[in-house]
Amino acid sequence: MSMNNPPNVFLDPSTNRFQVHVINESHDNSETSQEDVGSDPPHYEETSFTDEAHNRLRISYRPGKRELYDNFLQNGEKTEASLHPYDTHTKMYYLQTFGHNTVDPVPKIDYYRNTGSISGNKLSRPSLLEIHEQLAKNIAVSTGSVERVANGESTTGDETAVSKEEENKTGFVKFGWVKGVLVRCMLNIWGVMLFIRLSWIVGQAGIGLGIIVIGLSVVVTTLTGISMSAICTNGVVRGGGAYYLISRSLGPEFGGSIGLIFAFANAVAVAMYVVGFAETVVELLKDSDTLMVDESNDIRIIGTITVVCLLGISVAGMEWEAKAQVILLVVLLVAIANFFIGTVIPTNNEKKARGFFNYQASIFAENFGPDFRGGEGFFSVFAIFFPAATGILAGANISGDLKDPQGAIPKGTMLAILITTVAYIGVAICAASCVVRDATGNINDTVVPGMSCNGSSACSLGYDFSRCASQPCDYGLMNNFQVMSMVSGFGPLITAGIFSATLSSALASLVSAPKVFQALCKDNIYKGLHFFAKGYGKNNEPIRGYVLTFVIAMAFILIAELNTIAPIISNFFLASYALINFSCFHASYAKSPGWRPAFRYYNMWVSLFGALLCCGVMFVINWWAALITYAIELFLYIYVTYKKPEVNWGSSTQALYYINALDSALALTTVEDHVKNFRPQCIALTGAPMIRPALLDITHTFTKNNGLCICCEVYTGPRKLCVKEMNSGMAKKQAWLTKNKRKAFYAAVAADSFREGVKSLLQASGLGRMKPNTLVIGFKKDWRNATATQVENYVGVIHDAFDFELGMIIVRISQGFDISQVLQVQEELEKLEQERLALEATIKENDFEEGKSGICGFFKKASTLNISKHETKKESTINTIQSTHVGEFNQKLLEASTQFKKKQGKGTIDIWWLFDDGGLTILIPYILTIRKKWKNCKLRIFTGGKVNRIEEEKLVMASLLSKFRIKFADINIICDINIKPNKESWKFFEEMIEPYRLHESCKDITTAEKLKRETPWKITDAELEAFREKSYRQVRLNELLQEHSRAANLIVLSLPVARKGVVSDYLYMAWLEILSKNLPPILMVRGNHKNVLTFYS
Repeated sequence: MSMNNPPNVFLDPSTNRFQVHVINESHDNSETSQEDVGSDPPHYEETSFTDEAHNRLRISYRPGKRELYDNFLQNGEKTEASLHPYDTHTKMYYLQTFGHNTVDPVPKIDYYRNTGSISGNKLSRPSLLEIHEQLAKNIAVSTGSVERVANGESTTGDETAVSKEEENKTGFVKFGWVKGVLVRCMLNIWGVMLFIRLSWIVGQAGIGLGIIVIGLSVVVTTLTGISMSAICTNGVVRGGGAYYLISRSLGPEFGGSIGLIFAFANAVAVAMYVVGFAETVVELLKDSDTLMVDESNDIRIIGTITVVCLLGISVAGMEWEAKAQVILLVVLLVAIANFFIGTVIPTNNEKKARGFFNYQASIFAENFGPDFRGGEGFFSVFAIFFPAATGILAGANISGDLKDPQGAIPKGTMLAILITTVAYIGVAICAASCVVRDATGNINDTVVPGMSCNGSSACSLGYDFSRCASQPCDYGLMNNFQVMSMVSGFGPLITAGIFSATLSSALASLVSAPKVFQALCKDNIYKGLHFFAKGYGKNNEPIRGYVLTFVIAMAFILIAELNTIAPIISNFFLASYALINFSCFHASYAKSPGWRPAFRYYNMWVSLFGALLCCGVMFVINWWAALITYAIELFLYIYVTYKKPEVNWGSSTQALYYINALDSALALTTVEDHVKNFRPQCIALTGAPMIRPALLDITHTFTKNNGLCICCEVYTGPRKLCVKEMNSGMAKKQAWLTKNKRKAFYAAVAADSFREGVKSLLQASGLGRMKPNTLVIGFKKDWRNATATQVENYVGVIHDAFDFELGMIIVRISQGFDISQVLQVQEELEKLEQERLALEATIKENDFEEGKSGICGFFKKASTLNISKHETKKESTINTIQSTHVGEFNQKLLEASTQFKKKQGKGTIDIWWLFDDGGLTILIPYILTIRKKWKNCKLRIFTGGKVNRIEEEKLVMASLLSKFRIKFADINIICDINIKPNKESWKFFEEMIEPYRLHESCKDITTAEKLKRETPWKITDAELEAFREKSYRQVRLNELLQEHSRAANLIVLSLPVARKGVVSDYLYMAWLEILSKNLPPILMVRGNHKNVLTFYS
């Protein structure tokens, strides 16, 4: 057998980490092949894990094929014969690879794509059934079709591929890691703080603590960047940035809450940055005495014009926005370089008077230590600086517009953090090494010969700024926010840098907010916001989101108090950082096999530390803003949790649910069972749960929040069809249980018979200690019309339950449980209703298009009239069908199917505790009375006793129940259970079993023996005589039940047990029939005769 490998493994140098030797057999003739068989064993060459210079493969070629391979490896093109040596999509490949054509596909990335993948088409591999089952003989499979199926292709896939190609031709604008991430992050991190606040921070904290302030801020952002890198490289990242990362990691609850406030924070941040820009412009206007109105209104006017211009750039498209960002970055870099150049340009007297002396060791030494003033401290200075370090999510926020988000986001973000950190530290050290903390600005404040120097560095450099200690000065690191303009080589460039920093940050936020908001709306977590999910143009631009962001930004520019809102916005960003770190920790902690990030330089505990650090920084910056942030996030989290959006993203929360459940289940296995902790854990043979809802409801009533409930279904018939039907319905039926708030599991088996299937369920259901201990089945109402095999299976299930030591509950209601016919009628009516609505929609569409005059309009009206007639006819048909079916299906059956969902009024639950089965007969009704729907029902106890000991028996039972702490309304001692039933009742019983009697005593021995062999299931005369007293008791019990419990809400009765192999199936069914006939809903209960009640503490 020849073995070729897929082309992407061989030809991509990035993946060839080891050398592979490919062995090809000769295909010269079949005789040679046959001679080789059975001779020497095949030779296997080992894979050599060595690094060669070119990572080339040694391939053994078939005769005459070497030139073909060489030509391909040199040119990378197909030959004239149109044979691609590594083509995995042709018949030749399969013949060469496996020696025969096969439907089994080779590994291919397209099988693993999502349906809506932009990067390629999702292909469907052949199902296991198609590979496992024999090919149908009547299906002619052409070579081409086999090849297509083998590669998961279809006509639909081809059409999709064509549409994708056309879509790609229109040209999506995708950015690389430099323009898409690095540039954006650098621009967003370098803000106004760099130019107008960093000098003040280093003046307050000194060079030493100033570097620590910068370092602590960078630690937070670096840890977040590392966590973000790990999440980004754990699969394909789509649009939505921080929201996408958090929601896909922690689930919609966290993602939905943080996504909304993160998008809002970005929208308000636009206003903050624009106001910063406007304030700088107004300062320039004020200096030149050219204010338009006044300072506040000028800020509003300039801010409005600026936001409109930025909106125009954003709406024009991401390409224009990216070009604008590059221009702004160039300006910013020139401004920073201008500062560094200015520090080495010799100073003049005017600048010396303002505190600038070029690099001086004495100034460096003086400014190294802290000098906190005005009530400032380390944490307050840190709180002021930290917003300058944020902005690391600017690249991630446009993840949908990146060529390779997995590679671009980690690389661009981490490099941006490094570059900006070096710049911050460099500017801080340079400024503090050249400029003193205080200066008067007066060139005449020089040191006069003979004057005593106060020891300051300025004094040693010839200037006396000592009066700044007693009165405020306007210059120096502590007093002048324009230190960088003074130090720089050309002051206006610093102003240009401020403009660049503010506008770039505003532009980045203006783009980020709509992108994140659009991703949030597309996921439809907040139903009312889905309007903003629509995108326009080749880049799916969120125009509606841009408009909303513009409105929010304008509102805060015009009316908001930005100094108050700014701390909240900073805390919103920090909350996002905290959740990104926590996402990385949570995903690692959950240990899901799907958590395989390509970025390896992370640690789960470091990520957790980063999350806690972010939370701490939130309180350091502003404690009340942190509380507001947590309150808003908690509210949104509760809202999303309550709404339960129908999404499944494979979050780490889901993985942790599984881990916790598994750990709890394993821990439970070490805990010994105790009677005090007994709870009914039921297998309910409901079939499909929606078909027998009443049986599920009564079982769910005493298992909800208390015990295990498994709805089980047994499929019988041809195995192939049963397995297919079972597998296709599993998820649907479990979803029905969840939708109808039934805390139960659904399980199904395919078996040769009903009894065998139930036997499998009784043995294999459950997990560890969470195993069923009680079987709940409905009474087989149609047993007299059923076949002997069906009756045998039904009674056999009861025997099997007792063999496996399970408790047994048989439930009977007057109308029966099966409502499948009703559901079928309802489904037909729904289909007719859908047809009617579709017809109405067609008519409305025709009416809307009708408006042309002349003959065309006339004919259109005529056609509409015909449709209307057809509609009337259709509606009349529907009404006829409805009325017919309503008359046909039993309305009482529908009412009976919901009787256990309704709240039970005041009444009684009658317990006929005739035999001690361990207490299950008394425990089940007690559990019912503590449920909301049954709490108004009182327990009445009925038990057997002797006539001469009625009071004593009552006292004994009352004492027993009081020790069990079970409240009861009444105790009745029944003394006449063992007397014969009346003649009418017995006659009914005899008539009921007559068709199933053998009557062997009336026949000769030979005939009797023959009948026994032919019909072993029939009731013999000997059996009937042997169990006559027991039959009398069942008939008599029904009479007593009719007398005492006819008006009860529910009857709970001890289930009679038939000895296996002694009592025939039909006689036992007759007992159950006569025992429960013409009564309210009845539960026939028999425990496994092990204690389920105790009076010990």
